[in-house]
Amino acid sequence: MNLQRILAVVSARNREFYRDKAGLGWNLLLPFVLVLGLAFIFSGPENALYKVGVLGAPADTGQTGFLATRHISFIAQEDEAAAIEKVRYHRIDLLVDLRDPPRYWVNDLSPSGYLVERLLLQSSATTPGRLQRETVSGRPVRYVDWVLPGVLAINVMFSSLWGVGWVIVRYRKNGVLRRLRATPLTASEFLVAQILSRLLVVSAVSVLVFLSTDALLDFPMRGSYLALILVFLAGTVALISLGLTVSTRVRSEELADGLLNLMAFPMMILSGVWFSLEGTNLWAQRLADLLPLTHMVEAARRIMLDGAGVAEVMFEVIILLTIAVVLLALSAMAFRWQ
Repeated sequence: MNLQRILAVVSARNREFYRDKAGLGWNLLLPFVLVLGLAFIFSGPENALYKVGVLGAPADTGQTGFLATRHISFIAQEDEAAAIEKVRYHRIDLLVDLRDPPRYWVNDLSPSGYLVERLLLQSSATTPGRLQRETVSGRPVRYVDWVLPGVLAINVMFSSLWGVGWVIVRYRKNGVLRRLRATPLTASEFLVAQILSRLLVVSAVSVLVFLSTDALLDFPMRGSYLALILVFLAGTVALISLGLTVSTRVRSEELADGLLNLMAFPMMILSGVWFSLEGTNLWAQRLADLLPLTHMVEAARRIMLDGAGVAEVMFEVIILLTIAVVLLALSAMAFRWQ
């Protein structure tokens, strides 16, 4: 083994990377953007340890009594039924109703809910005798049950983005697209073929992962399998189309990788995969509503945990398909063979 030849190849590859200004720029910029994004999402005057929903009053930590307790994020709630469901699935630790008669809801299976309830009852401005305690019943939801729909969606996201966006850029760099251009194949036909090919692969892998995790973890599946299939098919097409937008003109694999990471990491953080966005920055929640992964995760979670059917998730399916159609049209117009 010749060390000189090895070092020569290493030097040549490094020069190739440094000369690719776009790829180098994304490798430097991406971590900076992620750190700033996380700081923005979780910005606040205090580091809240618990989340309490409040009915009948604005979420103002400057109030007196229990609502002035530090390190608790008080989140205004408008829909009582939806807020109770958040307590059921540990999205908030406690729900307080300040209307007459004053009540609160707690999940007996939530350790955080138990601690916040003790703080509520021991608050000097609270009169425990007037508070009506309500418990949220139902089958307990493990964290793995709550997070599983998001994990399945993340697997779809990575396979869709890199399996299409990065691969097509490699085709362009290696001259494959230049040769295809000499055939009667149009850009729209090529892009649709890429969607169908990747859709088949992703669907097969998702079914395998779903069945194997169900066999190991016995997670709840309370809704319609047809609804779950529609959500994942629509979400997969939307994410594949998003990957296509990266591949339309980019020539560098390093730049494509940076752009795909710039899309994937914010979606992983903002789409409610690992934790609820309740109580985080309001603008971060609004941004999350624009991401296809958010609608995919929320719909899948409602199907698997809440028993939703096709009608209940049709809004998310329509949004995902609309995103797919718009991105596919833009990709077809902007696509370049070389």
